[in-house]
Amino acid sequence: MEPLVNQRVSEMAENLVGSEIIKLAGEVKEKIKNGEKIYNLTIGDFNPKLFPIPAELKQEIIKAYQADETNYPAANGIEELREAVSHFLHVNERLEYKPSQILISGGARPLIYATFQTILDSGDTVVFPVPSWNNNHYSHLTHCKQVLIETTAETNFMPTAESIQPHISEANLVALCSPLNPTGTVFTEDGLRKICDLIIEENRKRGDDRKPVYLMFDQIYWTLTHGETRHFDPVTINPEMKKYTIFIDGMSKAFAATGVRVGWAFGPQKLIDKMRAILSHIGAWSPKAEQVASAHYLNNNEQIENYLFSFKNEINKRLVAFYEGMIALKEKGYQVDAIAPQAAIYLTVKFDLTKHVTADGKELSTTEDVTQYLLNEAGLAIVPFYAFGAPRKSPWYRLSVGTAVYEEIDELFTKLETALSQLKAV
Repeated sequence: MEPLVNQRVSEMAENLVGSEIIKLAGEVKEKIKNGEKIYNLTIGDFNPKLFPIPAELKQEIIKAYQADETNYPAANGIEELREAVSHFLHVNERLEYKPSQILISGGARPLIYATFQTILDSGDTVVFPVPSWNNNHYSHLTHCKQVLIETTAETNFMPTAESIQPHISEANLVALCSPLNPTGTVFTEDGLRKICDLIIEENRKRGDDRKPVYLMFDQIYWTLTHGETRHFDPVTINPEMKKYTIFIDGMSKAFAATGVRVGWAFGPQKLIDKMRAILSHIGAWSPKAEQVASAHYLNNNEQIENYLFSFKNEINKRLVAFYEGMIALKEKGYQVDAIAPQAAIYLTVKFDLTKHVTADGKELSTTEDVTQYLLNEAGLAIVPFYAFGAPRKSPWYRLSVGTAVYEEIDELFTKLETALSQLKAV
């Protein structure tokens, strides 16, 4: 028998919660390994065979490696890429940020981490809506106080100024995302304007006596809007917000380039400089060859426009098919629902199936039971909103189409209806 060893670790590490999505992904992987047909719609990623990166970007990456662009890049990103991002923002969003106000990193995650670490001291307060992606984990890493704003379907799961207002006086950071992961919904212009007004008013009250309340605005999906949906950002709505807003953005979702690892943040110079200093010690930069390639690609407006047109059409086609399938089931009397597609690669769907009994007499008493039933009986793998901080009793789910084979959607709904038809309400 091995002797006992004292392996105490930090309180932060000991209490860090694992990802519910990764846990579910493990179950899905095991079923697929055992030969089961699973429609895996859990992943916030793309199947590269269905959604490849732009051909021109791929060739630029190959050229960069062939040119031996493999040494350390600058800590804040190579100047050519920061200039290209500045150009991209100017052309596509009419946002004016100098290259020095832009920070490049290996995707968006290090930038979110650096934002939390730059703004929040231990015990400071961050306000964010639920469901939302990973804010709870970044709060834990930063040892800050979390204020969760529970949202509802009535506002498309987007927070409102009215819901944030009671907490704004204690806030040091408001963390928002639009288009929102996991819902694929967006802020209306008026809804975002009211939140901006709230932050501006609070900062005027604070003056120079207190740290401002900053806004972290994650817009990593902003290029992927569908139909009549428009993306709005805080600085365009209220230019005064430029003093208080850190944007999180990048290549990963806009160009199906999640593995290329090129993300960027932009905002007030001092905050960007401090974020750069933090990340320089972590070594979280994007690979140099990918930076060189992205710099070349982002300067070609026509290539970008052509790619996004085709890319968005393929995403929207899938979102619409899933939405219409869900509404058809709803109209047949099944306890399901969905919010019409707005943006990103996500559809918000509802399976209100607790207090139902299966064909073999088992009651579905929890959301976990429902999730397992859909996976076992229909082969449908989707992520419950409680994985994004919502209450565990929530009947709402994220359905991601980034790996969905369009030709299999009808087949899925046939299996899903069969599974639903076998349930009886208690």
